[in-house]
Formats: sequence, C-alpha cells, structure tokens
Amino acid sequence: MKICFNQATTMKKSNLEMDLILSEKIGYDLIEIRLDKLRDYLRTHTVGDLADFFKTSRLRPFAFNALEGIIFRDGTAYGQIKEDLKFLCEVGDQINCKKIVVVPSFDIGDYTKTEIKDESVRVLRDLGAFAEKYNTKLAYEFVGYPNCAVNTFGQAYEIVKAVDRDNVGLVLDCFHFHAMGSRLQDLKAADPDRIFIFHIDDAEDLPIGALRDDKRLWPGEGAIDLDAILSTLRDIGYHEMASVELFRPEYWEWDIEEAIRVGKEKTEEVVGEYFPIG
Repeated sequence: MKICFNQATTMKKSNLEMDLILSEKIGYDLIEIRLDKLRDYLRTHTVGDLADFFKTSRLRPFAFNALEGIIFRDGTAYGQIKEDLKFLCEVGDQINCKKIVVVPSFDIGDYTKTEIKDESVRVLRDLGAFAEKYNTKLAYEFVGYPNCAVNTFGQAYEIVKAVDRDNVGLVLDCFHFHAMGSRLQDLKAADPDRIFIFHIDDAEDLPIGALRDDKRLWPGEGAIDLDAILSTLRDIGYHEMASVELFRPEYWEWDIEEAIRVGKEKTEEVVGEYFPIG
C-alpha cells in the first residue's frame, strides 16, 4: 500500500511548493494536489516547473482534488466545471497525474434518489467521455453530510455501476463512510477496481449526520472502525494507496513539516496492520 499526502491536511499555512518539498523529504510515495493550491502555484510557476519537480522526485502525483458540485448545475456553472476539467486534464498530461476527484452537489432541494442517480449518471458519462480523451479517470466522492445529494458508499457505488465506464469510479473516504452510516456489507460486495482513491482519516464520536470535516482526527485516534474498513479492503483485493486527508483547523495551526510527518506516521501505523507499506 502506497502512502499519499492530501493537501487538505495543511490547508491554511502551506502551499503546493512547500507540500511537495516536505512530502518528498518525509518519504511519501504520492500526493493529491488541490485545485486551489495548484492555481496559486501557477501564479509564480509554470506547469513545466511542476513537471520538472516530479522528474527528479520519488514523489508522484496521484490525483487532483476536486471538481465540486457537479450535478444539477445551470449552463454557466456546468460550463465552468467543463473548463476546470479541461484545465486539470491538460496539466495532468504534462505531469502524469491521471485521476480527478469529482464531488456531488449540496442542498439540491426535493430531488428523489432516482433523479439524483439519473443526473449523476448523465453528468459522469459526459465528463468521463471528455476525460477519456486524456486517458484520465474520474473518482466520484460521496460526502457524509445529510445535505449532500450522494452521501453513502452504497448510493455512490450504484451510480458508478450504472455509469458503466472504465474511467469512472469512486472515492472511499473513511470519514464520509462513517459519518452517514454507510454499510460495511456494501463495501464487502464492491469491485476493488471501482475504488480509484482511498482516503484515510478518523473522527470524533458524534451521532450519524452530525459530523463535519472539522471533527476529523489522525488515523487511529477516533471512533471510526478503521480495522473493519481496512480488513474489508484487504479481503476484496484493494491494496493500491491510502491518502491521509484531514480538514481539522487545529492541525492547520501546526508546524507544517510536523503535520506532514505525523500524518505519515499515523497512517502507516494503522494501515501497516493490514498491508505492506510501499
């Protein structure tokens, strides 16, 4: 299992250049690049600079994170999503980053589950067809909030199956899996090839529907049954990567290098119980 750094973990004080240098120094295998931090980086650097970094680094870009609110959008908003997708596909071509996280919309009103599924399938097929031109995969990330249109693993997995494209899969995030009570039996029945990205994290012990990102904790320090999730991933044959993704404001105030180092240590400690590291 390769260990990946997700830039949300150092959201407040760091930037892409610093996260790259420190993730390389501390020994991560992979990095997920945030769209906002990429845009900030390109104000003073070029995509060529980014490509040059990866040419001499053991660190590899794994995914871009994220295109958000992709369903039930009007023409202007959806057009911007398509432009952002094109931008990420073109950058990804130059740095060999071939996965993009895409996120459903929030507060959509009274659409039924069937309507949500149909709209998700329509949009993911459209975006997936475009991404395929760049040999790029899209990973649909359900979000474990009550007001997210797609908020459980089972719901997201059914959508991805209905899309029926090889380059459209999903993100399994432990926090989101736990937060809205996703069922372990759905994960046990999943095709591991449909899981494109695995986010590892932990959370405070709040009721279903009450958790928000600021309640995330380092892996192994909270209430999520990571043992059940990791053992199930092992049993179904998933073993590609684990990306530590925290949005906790307390951690954003830490020394950046310390936060990146602790993230790796905590992740390896938990994941190493079930998978070889590296």
